Amino acid sequence: MHILTGLTYYRPHTSGLTIYAERMARAFARRGHEVTILTSQDDSRLARLDCLDGVTVVRVPPLMRVSKGLLMPGMPSMAWKLARRADVVNLHMPQLDAAYIAWIGKMMHKPVVLTYHCDLRLPHGLIHSVANQVSHAANHVAAWGSDAIVSLTRDYAEHSPYLIQYMNKLHVLDAPVELVPAGEADIRAFREKFGIRTGQRIIGMAARLATEKGVEFLVQALPQVLEHIPNARLLYVGTYQNVVGEEEYAARILPLIEGLKDHWSLLGNLSPVEMTAFFKTLEVLVMPSLNSTEAFGLVQVEAMSCGTPVIATDLPGVRVPVKMSGMGKIVPVGDAGAIAQAILRILAEPERYRGNEAEIKHKYSPYVIAAGYEKLFEDILQKRV
Repeated sequence: MHILTGLTYYRPHTSGLTIYAERMARAFARRGHEVTILTSQDDSRLARLDCLDGVTVVRVPPLMRVSKGLLMPGMPSMAWKLARRADVVNLHMPQLDAAYIAWIGKMMHKPVVLTYHCDLRLPHGLIHSVANQVSHAANHVAAWGSDAIVSLTRDYAEHSPYLIQYMNKLHVLDAPVELVPAGEADIRAFREKFGIRTGQRIIGMAARLATEKGVEFLVQALPQVLEHIPNARLLYVGTYQNVVGEEEYAARILPLIEGLKDHWSLLGNLSPVEMTAFFKTLEVLVMPSLNSTEAFGLVQVEAMSCGTPVIATDLPGVRVPVKMSGMGKIVPVGDAGAIAQAILRILAEPERYRGNEAEIKHKYSPYVIAAGYEKLFEDILQKRV
């Protein structure tokens, strides 16, 4: 089967959506499918035609950027060309281009499956407001042209103003989690590289520095933790400089982080092995997300697959892994005190929050989830016979 996958950003850009798409593309390729990624050349240094892990990547140069979106005049013709060769079109949303790509697929009688990651909520401002409205309209146009819509959880779908309108097309498939193995030597190297001392109580967060991630509430919680555990240290992994559309937020948050001195370490982006070592080093991972832009949180399942418990906010979709596994605590949205208390509780009773790592790895295996997508594709094709 030839699968055409469309999304605005792909690797090396890092976000939950791009990581999901990359893992599924690799899994499809391993299962013998031909996979083509259609995306933007968001960095002019990237090749327009590439091959990564057995997956063909076609990048279209943008004319201009609008908020977090890109205008790419060359995208429709490229989508038409690639869709003609494809057996199935799978679009990751939100993305502006999904509207016309879905209809290109529909006109060519190709199964069109949307993977809907989250409701888009951009910061306040005229440009962001217009971008929000255009994105919402594009989402609906894409839905009308689709055969099926995939959501990561039913919990999120039932609370999404968008997905609730298309429950007749909804299919729930788990999120793919796949980590590069890290042995004891890798973990030692990680600890040495970042100066992690014996006896330190290590808390973690992994996310872009973005408004919806709720970093400020973890910043507020940490001093409360330090009152009881003076040797606590927070490791923050992810892009924290020059995040598109988050310049004002960074200017407000980074000085607060600097005030925590050695108790908060900004590690930036890590290699795949270092990322696994990071999860295995933590005693607890915190996800203080604030709104429906966060629909699941791949990092929490990555942490759980390494035996690390999680604190997640009580948001639709986001709360599902903790509820399913029992590996952590759920806290109210925007409540620094509750985050601090949850951290202290887990650090005091870590064994209470252990789960079945093997079961979690199997449930969220990209190979298993790819099989679920295959069945969905085949069911759509079968109905057309």
